[in-house]
Amino acid sequence: MDLHSILKHPELSQFVQRDSRRVFLENAGYGIGALALAALARENADGDEPTSRSTSDPVFSMNPKPPHFAPRAKRCIFIFLEGAPSQIDLYDPKPKLVELDGQPLPESMTQSVRFAFIKKESAVLMGSKRVFRQHGQCGMEFSDLMPHIGSCADDILMVRSMHTDQFNHHPAQLTLLAGRPFFGLPTMGSWLTYGLGSPSQDLPGYVVLSAGRGTSGGASLWSSGILPSLYSGVLFRNQGDPVLNLGTPKGIPPELQRATVETLSQLNRNRFEQLADPEIQSRIANYELAFRMQSAAPELIDLKGETRETEEEYGIHREDPPIKADRAGGKGQYKQFATNCLLARRLIERGVRFVSLFHASWDHHSNLDNELTFNAGMADQPVAALLNDLKRRGLLDETLVIFAGEFGRTPLGENRLGYSKVTGRDHHPFAFSLWMAGGGVRGGLTYGATDEIGWSVIEKPVHVNDFHATVLHLFGMDHLKLTYRHQGLDARLTGVAGDVIHDWIA
Repeated sequence: MDLHSILKHPELSQFVQRDSRRVFLENAGYGIGALALAALARENADGDEPTSRSTSDPVFSMNPKPPHFAPRAKRCIFIFLEGAPSQIDLYDPKPKLVELDGQPLPESMTQSVRFAFIKKESAVLMGSKRVFRQHGQCGMEFSDLMPHIGSCADDILMVRSMHTDQFNHHPAQLTLLAGRPFFGLPTMGSWLTYGLGSPSQDLPGYVVLSAGRGTSGGASLWSSGILPSLYSGVLFRNQGDPVLNLGTPKGIPPELQRATVETLSQLNRNRFEQLADPEIQSRIANYELAFRMQSAAPELIDLKGETRETEEEYGIHREDPPIKADRAGGKGQYKQFATNCLLARRLIERGVRFVSLFHASWDHHSNLDNELTFNAGMADQPVAALLNDLKRRGLLDETLVIFAGEFGRTPLGENRLGYSKVTGRDHHPFAFSLWMAGGGVRGGLTYGATDEIGWSVIEKPVHVNDFHATVLHLFGMDHLKLTYRHQGLDARLTGVAGDVIHDWIA
C-alpha cells in the first residue's frame, strides 16, 4: 500500500477530508504505536526479532556500550525528595542544638548569608523534637521517623557533609541532577544512558515516576538537554496507560498501520538526508522504541504477578494518615509512592538503566513536625522494602539506590512574616545529608560531619559535583571523559569541577 492508497483508505476519510496530506502525516504521530520503523513492523508480523534497536550511529543508539573501566553499578534508582528534607530531623542528630533552642546566633555567622525567607534580626535556633537511635552493627543514627530504613543501616552509606552553591529550589535541583543551575543541561540519567546505553529491549533506558503535587522544576529535572532527545527521561504513569498516546488509535487496522509507518519512516530518512538534523535520528529511534513499548509498558504496571506478601511489604495498601497540610499532594500518596517503589524494582529487572522517582513536597517552612512525619511515614516502609527486595533478588550489589533532596534545612527556625509561631526551617545549602545503598558503595559508613548545630560542614566536605563524579565512577565512567561536543566545547556532567571520593567505594 503506497501513500496514495493510505490517504484513500475509507477508515481515514474523516482525516483526509479535514486535513491536508502534510497535516495528516504530522497528526499520525499522536498514536505513538503507529510510528515504529517499517522494518520492525514487518519483522514483528513475521514473528522475528529485529536485528537492531536504532540507527547505526552509536550516538543515537540505546544499544549497550562499554564503560571506561569495570563498573560496580549497572543500574540506578534515584529517589528524589523535592523541596529538601530536614537532615537535622532525620539523619544528623544535634544535641547541642536542642540545648540552645530559642537562642540567637551571633550576627557574625549570618551577616553575609542569604536566606529564602528567614528574617535575620529575630531568628533563633530551633532544636529537633525527634529521638535518634543507632541502627545495625555499624551504629548509624536515624531519627524515630525512619525505623524501617534504619533497619537497613549496614547496607547504607550516609553522607552528612554535602553542600551546594544554590539556596533556591529550582537552581539547586538542577545543580544536584544536572551539575549546574542552568536550563538545557543533561541530567544524570541522560548522561548515564548516553554513555552506557541500556540493556532493555522494550522499555526506555531512563524512566521517571512521580508522586506528590509535582516538582517545581518539572521536566527540566529529567531532560536530556544538549544531548539527543533519545536520552531524555520518559515519564510513566502508575495507573491507566503508562504513557499517553502509546496505543494505536481505534479503527486503524494492522495493514494500514504498517503502510503508514513505512511512509513515515521513509519521510524521516529523506528529511535527514536533506538536513542532517541529528534530532531526526532521535525521532526514528524513539519510534522504534515506541513500537516495542506497546506490549512491554502495560505489562510493567500490571502488578497481578506480584504476591500479596510483596504488596504488603511495600505498603501499597496503606491508607494515608490524616493531616492538615498544603504540601502533601492530595489523597493516596502512601499508595502512589509505594507503588512507584515497586515499579522501580520491576523496571530495573527489565533492563532499564536509570529510574528517577520524584516526590513533592518536602519543603517544610512551617508545620514541620506534622508534615515531615507524614512524608517520612510515606517513604520509610516502601524504600526499606525496595532495598530488602533488591537484596533478596541479588540485584542490590549492582543497583545504586540514592535517596536525596536538593539541599538541607536551617538549624534556625523560620520566622517569616505572617507566621505567629516558628514551626519550620528555611533552605540551607551549606550542609545537608543524603544516603546511598548498593551499587558498590560501602554500607554501614557514615561519611563527613557538620558542626554541633548543623550549620557548616567541618569534616570531609562533599560538593555536589564530587557526588556526580563518584556516581559516574561507580558505573565505570570517568567523569572527565564522558563528554558531548556542543558548540565547540566538550560538555560534561561535572563541568570544570568534581573529584571521585574513593572512600565511598566498597
